[in-house]
Amino acid sequence: MTKTGAAEPAMQWPDIETTLTAAGQMFEMAEEDVRGERLRVWKNAPPSLRVLLELSRLHGGKTFLVYEDEITTFEEHFQQAATLAHRLVDDYGVRKGDRVAIAMRNFPEWSVAFWAAAAAGAVVVPLNAWWTASELVYGLTDSGSKVAFLDGERLDRLAPELAGLDVSVVVARPEGNVPDGVANFGDVLGNVSATVGLPDVTLDPEDDATIFYTSGTTGEPKGALGTHRNICGNLLSLAYTRFAAALRSGESVDAGAADATQPSYLLSVPFFHATGCHSILVANLASGGKLVLMHKWNPERALELIERERVTTFGGVPTMVWQVLQSPDFSKRDISSVTSVGYGGAPAPPELVRRIEELLPGRVPSNGYGLTETSSVTTMNSGVDYLRKPDSVGRPVAVVDVQVVDDAGSALPVGEVGELWIRGPNVVKGYWNKPEATAAAISDGWLRSGDLARLDDEGFVYIVDRAKDMLIRGGENVYCAEVEAALFEHPAVYDAAVIGIPHHELGEEVGAVVVLKDGASASEDDLRRHVAQRLAGFKVPVKVWFVDDELPRNPAGKVLKRDLRDRLLG
Repeated sequence: MTKTGAAEPAMQWPDIETTLTAAGQMFEMAEEDVRGERLRVWKNAPPSLRVLLELSRLHGGKTFLVYEDEITTFEEHFQQAATLAHRLVDDYGVRKGDRVAIAMRNFPEWSVAFWAAAAAGAVVVPLNAWWTASELVYGLTDSGSKVAFLDGERLDRLAPELAGLDVSVVVARPEGNVPDGVANFGDVLGNVSATVGLPDVTLDPEDDATIFYTSGTTGEPKGALGTHRNICGNLLSLAYTRFAAALRSGESVDAGAADATQPSYLLSVPFFHATGCHSILVANLASGGKLVLMHKWNPERALELIERERVTTFGGVPTMVWQVLQSPDFSKRDISSVTSVGYGGAPAPPELVRRIEELLPGRVPSNGYGLTETSSVTTMNSGVDYLRKPDSVGRPVAVVDVQVVDDAGSALPVGEVGELWIRGPNVVKGYWNKPEATAAAISDGWLRSGDLARLDDEGFVYIVDRAKDMLIRGGENVYCAEVEAALFEHPAVYDAAVIGIPHHELGEEVGAVVVLKDGASASEDDLRRHVAQRLAGFKVPVKVWFVDDELPRNPAGKVLKRDLRDRLLG
């Protein structure tokens, strides 16, 4: 629905796409064969992460990373990453295609390890730092990682499991004594030379670059295998959305004057998410932006850093924006430097949009849509279009095709609801060592998103619901089957179903409906502790309902969760 009273666009979409993608322009497209599919690709996308790291030296002495009182310039970051890349090759025997895992908070060392591994030709495996020890062990063993970079917390969590892992461990910022066999990050890095270059390795756009794990519908995480084309192409997609929004709003599309203020981004989402890595870490390294890191998310600390570092962009998931706007410190801090608020990862409630307009006038928010499997950006809605259609996630970028299909895979007319399918150079190769899961998700280049959506007559996408049995808690996907599988492991549980509980800030929280076995007993706390021993904290139910009767099911045996939600939540 178009919002009444919104400004009319200064330029129509067909004209914008023609202008921006014309021959010789930054966003010129080409057609290439990508894994057997003829796709439109960004002609000027960097061919690899290695090339991006080398280009980052052009930003020289500008500040790249800020963590507490620590400052790392672009040149310092390059030298550290290049030095560590040589250590990986020379001391750890890392070769092209080997996997290197990272499991830590958003420390500067995360970035150095990421770029070092990528420049050495390794496949980087960012693991969810909130995972339990068993989940981390799964990610390390499933990926076959040769080296793992951990922080002190993750090392402590994994300490009892280290003897059984065939992986070399390097720890950054240890919190106590470092166990035998574990190397200290600083010792591994050693002396950093100002003249260091990158190891000699050839990387092509279709070479494997990353494995990002996403929760599985069967309870087992799947590693989405991304290429250098996937992650580097996202850079051009992001820039394309900015230029398109400017043209739509009748603003200048100047790429930026040399004396312009350095963009400053407050990082509130983890590097181990596609958004945090692809769209924030990689994008800011390429564009010369300053990244302000936080030890742990806290809205008051966020406001303090926005003021201190003159942050120009903040956001994350809608929950975090809510918390900043509602903080008692909001009116006490100078946040005049903020020019934009961006969020994604979960639907944005209309009230949040209204509050942004009220408290941050002139800072038009933006919202986008993407998946781990689409290497972050698929669609983007910003500028005048966001004001016109705040409930849409925007149009797909120029190299991406989308369609809404019925259960048989046939395209549906404008306005009808079906599953959203996505096709383009942003779609990953598939799932690591899971050919059946890959075949089920990707066919003829089309990715089945699992989201129910509709398109309007201007090509804008509206996410209506999720086809997958999944809920989103504060931007984190929680697959119900994964939590249900953990509940079924409890000896007292006969049947269980997980449902989403609406929450005004987090979007949803995890709820569980449980039927106990005859004669068995278990309390809500018992079951919550049981799940917490097996899964990350954000997956643990905040509420457990015990029922005596059978859970409602359809003829195929599937639990009727809508009936459960209506009955228990009203």
